[in-house]
Amino acid sequence: MLGTDMQREGKALTVALSGRLDSSTAPDLEKQLDLTDTEKLVFDLAGLEYISSAGLRILLASMKAMDKQGEMTVRHVQPAVMELFTVTGFSEILTIEPEEE
Repeated sequence: MLGTDMQREGKALTVALSGRLDSSTAPDLEKQLDLTDTEKLVFDLAGLEYISSAGLRILLASMKAMDKQGEMTVRHVQPAVMELFTVTGFSEILTIEPEEE
């Protein structure tokens, strides 16, 4: 199950995800995610426990779209998700905000 909370402020969109982003939940997120007229996209992963290759594909597609029209940042990445980002090389291509000490 995936929880999504999308907050738009002008041309900025924050997408807070919780639960699991996998092959069964990714299609719904893809349908909800409208990047039209978005210049700043933030994925808040504080509540995300798991991400599969289907979820990684959405992050990659979003990043490619935002490269043309603005910027994308990922924040509050949980250790299990960060480990997957590191293993897959996503930690090298995503802009990930460091956790505040």
